[in-house]
Amino acid sequence: MSNDARGRSRRLARTTTAVAVATAALIAMAGCAGTSGGDANGKVQLTFSQWWAPEMPTGALQGLIDDFQKQNPKISVKLISAPFQSLQTQTISQAASGTLPDVVGLDGAWVNPLYKQGAILNLSDAMKKASYDPKDLASQVGYSGSTYMIPVVNFVYPLFTNDAILQKAGIAKPPSTWSEFADDAKKISASGAAKGWVVPLGTTNPNGVQNDILSWAWASGGSMLKDGKPDLTGNSDVSGAVDLVKSLISANAVLPGANALQETDKVENFINGRVGMMVDSLAHITTITKGNAGLKFSVSAQPAKDGYSGERGILTASWGIGISAKSKHPAEAWKLVQYLMGEKANAKLSTLANGFPGNKTATPDLSGADPHFQQAFEIYKKSKPVNEFTGLPSANQLMTDFLTEFQKSADGQESTSQMLSNVQSAWKQQF
Repeated sequence: MSNDARGRSRRLARTTTAVAVATAALIAMAGCAGTSGGDANGKVQLTFSQWWAPEMPTGALQGLIDDFQKQNPKISVKLISAPFQSLQTQTISQAASGTLPDVVGLDGAWVNPLYKQGAILNLSDAMKKASYDPKDLASQVGYSGSTYMIPVVNFVYPLFTNDAILQKAGIAKPPSTWSEFADDAKKISASGAAKGWVVPLGTTNPNGVQNDILSWAWASGGSMLKDGKPDLTGNSDVSGAVDLVKSLISANAVLPGANALQETDKVENFINGRVGMMVDSLAHITTITKGNAGLKFSVSAQPAKDGYSGERGILTASWGIGISAKSKHPAEAWKLVQYLMGEKANAKLSTLANGFPGNKTATPDLSGADPHFQQAFEIYKKSKPVNEFTGLPSANQLMTDFLTEFQKSADGQESTSQMLSNVQSAWKQQF
């Protein structure tokens, strides 16, 4: 690692630590506030923790909350905002201590452990008590027939390419197949303009497994499951995706230090022109344009396996929402959830977030949307949304198990087949 890279890593570590400490303090206070009673005038204060505000235009989420408060003058909402990585750690730890905020932004991978701890409210019961008909919800995440998380906004993960870097490497258009992608990554790296690809494979937040390895299999109609159970050994789609990533690491066509990188590092390096390509969430379009207003980039479908002609899969993740099981104000908390899932508010939220609505009747406003969003919407309409980790038992542990073995395999300590056999054994214990 270069001195400059080490310096950036130390600065990032200091920043991440500071954010985590600040977030811990904020959410600790939020937990206390979330379990307090109303004030002397009978006004209830809810706390709402999420990572959404930092990924939206400044003040956008607060504007929706202000509108909710106007419609519900007896309810006030305090937003607790933090980056995704920090909020993930804090949500799990606050759940263990019983101090979750009233309303909680959730990732699908967190739901199972929170459910097992009894930390999040049964939303099916909340809907029944409020006489709410869930027919317009695009999807729900739950267990034993009950809902515990509602996806508010859905995001696709297309391929982002830096137009200038591709042009310098003599590449006329984004790749559409695995072989084209591999060739382009090598050409970009050889050009000296940047590294071809950035792939974050750190285990602190192990979602690089779904975002940057298995998404290649899903793009080609593959699956890591069979009848709801792990199906990794003898699976050519999964082994092919693993080999693709390993080959580009071996070819020095990815940004060095992949095993220590997180998703935020991926976006930062794309913004700063250090890499030519990344697979990433549409939610980060605002982050990219804020970070480098002059950056010209394109979005396209994630490349599929050579020769594949079926329906393309596209990785989809959600901004989910839930309610603390210990909230003193579950009825008021549900009112906030219901507001955000309403047709008008959900359409506005999804437009501001560069995502797709969680309410089936809501339509994002494409007229004034970022053109990249419009491009991605066309890709989305032609693809099958997929994320096989959503709702799985101990999803984060499954991804950590995968990454631990992948790192060994990428380092030459074991073959791809042995790696997948080891992961299969570890996964079966979780299932």
